[in-house]
Amino acid sequence: MSSIENLTKKIIAFRDARDWAQFHNPKDVAISLSLEAAELLEHFQWKNPAEIAAHLKTHKTEVSEELADILYWVLLLSHDLKIDPLAALSKKLKKNAKKYPVSKAKGRHTKYTGLKK
Repeated sequence: MSSIENLTKKIIAFRDARDWAQFHNPKDVAISLSLEAAELLEHFQWKNPAEIAAHLKTHKTEVSEELADILYWVLLLSHDLKIDPLAALSKKLKKNAKKYPVSKAKGRHTKYTGLKK
């Protein structure tokens, strides 16, 4: 059993022990995922690179907790929608490799639609 599967089982057990599945429809879980991502963004908002580096020295635990919250909702939503997150990521990486070939994308932040020119 993979680490992802173990984590997902723990998440489901946590949820089920509290009888929260009744509240976890895909819309609300996706909203929760988005809210947690926004909480992560708050750590970086309005900071320049030097300020971010300083902030991370004193707030790394909080940032890691936000990342954990995001992963929690990703794994829960993946479970509920019967999507294998590792397979989905692998497939998406292959798709992105075609959209962003190294010969055109290396060192550039251009969206794939702008690389065809």
